[in-house]
Formats: sequence, C-alpha cells, structure tokens
Amino acid sequence: MKLIVGLGNPGSKYEKTRHNIGFEVINYLQKDLGITNEKEKFQGLISEKNIDGEKVLFLKPQTFMNLSGNSIIEVINFYKLNPKTDLVVIYDDMDLPVGKLRVKEKGSSGGHNGIKSIISHLGDEFLRIKCGIGKPKDNTIDFVLGQFSKSEQEEVTLMIDNASKCACDIIKDIELSKIMQKYNKK
Repeated sequence: MKLIVGLGNPGSKYEKTRHNIGFEVINYLQKDLGITNEKEKFQGLISEKNIDGEKVLFLKPQTFMNLSGNSIIEVINFYKLNPKTDLVVIYDDMDLPVGKLRVKEKGSSGGHNGIKSIISHLGDEFLRIKCGIGKPKDNTIDFVLGQFSKSEQEEVTLMIDNASKCACDIIKDIELSKIMQKYNKK
C-alpha cells in the first residue's frame, strides 16, 4: 500500500496558490486516474484506487500546512504503513525554480512548515516530490500564498503533469535511482 500526500491549505482562499501545489498534483492525479471516491477522514480529504494490484491512498490534509503531520500520522497508524517505504509527500519548494522537480528520500524541512510537522511525527525518512515555486523577491508569506503569474502558467501545468507522472512511477515501484535520474533534471 502507498500513501500519496499533497500538501496545501484548505479553503477556496488558498486555491491555486504556490503553497497549494501539492493539492493541485493530487487533484490532477485523481482526475487522471478517474478517482471520484474522495471523503473526509483522518483530518483530511482521502481517496483510494487499486493500481496494478496495490491499494493507493491519496490524501490532502485539511489541518492547514503547519499541522499536516497530524493528518498523515493518523493514516500511517490506521493502516500500519512504513513512512520510509509507503509514504510520498508532494509539496512546494522555494529553493527550486518554477517548474522544476526534485525527488528526495530524506532530509531536513528546509524551512517548510508542513514538512517540519511531518518530521516531528515521523522522522525525516520519507520520499518527497518537491515542486519548484521560485524565490520571493521580498515577503515570503505573501509570495507562497500568492498565485503563479500568467507567464509561469505553462511551466506550472507541465510541472503538475510531471509530478503526477513521477508519483505514478513511484507507485509502479520503478527503481528510485531511475526516477531521480528522470525527474531531477537541472
């Protein structure tokens, strides 16, 4: 079983913001895979699909970003999952240019409050798909809670598609080094 988590903030106020790119990837995956069974549970919106004989859960925590770990730990504990092998977290990264992906097996939070919350519950060994949102020129909060510009839309759409494909490759148990080679392009 795999748990694919997209990070974001709940509510229409935050839709389409840079900080909600994780939610956008989950929405894209659900549409692409024909998943319509999303329900409220585990302090989040969760759906599932059997893919190649494996149950895959898709979660969008509804706890606000800085408490994302609260929702994820409930799912991990309920299904007795191993974060090192069964969890994939998709989220925004200011240290990557808009449109770039980075797949990592473990690491620090890099200042991301959602990842800090997850690490506080599970430790730092879980697979991540980091989605580049670019660096702010001034106010970080306004930047991450702002929307992508029109000129960035094409790159963002492609990044969401690539992050979705990356998650599907992980679900299919393609060798991680091959996944990293494919998606961690400069």
